[in-house]
Amino acid sequence: MLQIAEKLKLIIVFLLLTGCNIPVAVWTAGEVPFVASTPQVIERMLELARVKPGDLIYDIGSGDGAIIIHAAKKYGVKGVGSEIDQELVERARHRAHLENVAHLVEFRAQDAFTVDMSPATVVTLYMLPQFNAKLRPIMDRQLKPGTRVVSHDYPIEGWVPDHVEPVPGSFVHHHTVLLFEVR
Repeated sequence: MLQIAEKLKLIIVFLLLTGCNIPVAVWTAGEVPFVASTPQVIERMLELARVKPGDLIYDIGSGDGAIIIHAAKKYGVKGVGSEIDQELVERARHRAHLENVAHLVEFRAQDAFTVDMSPATVVTLYMLPQFNAKLRPIMDRQLKPGTRVVSHDYPIEGWVPDHVEPVPGSFVHHHTVLLFEVR
């Protein structure tokens, strides 16, 4: 009877994690775990960034490429994703081919701290606060005035957001999208 109860408990936990649209953290080669952004968060990030034709989106820590791929499909914009985990880069490249946007997007196996973001008009992030704080001096040097930076859930130390918006999530976690405009 105890074995059945343990199996049932595992099944319930699995269903809660997958059936309730709760992203599960996957530890990869980098210092930040990969946690997929929900489609609702991705949509809101791109809307707040006011993505338009001609924009070039850089997704730092691009994971499976969902943000860049969605932007390319919906807005026809080009995007560059940088991700330290080669397996996630390969997954993103494969998905871009399946979604017919490989000609618009590029995924690089690259450490975020070595990325030249200066061509970007939009930068997207889903990184922990400590990582954002380390990345901020690089963005301060590289990003041009008018560049929109959108962060999922976490602030960028030393920057004041121009807009903060809650995005409904699961019963466990609600999301926050923060927009910063470089001046």
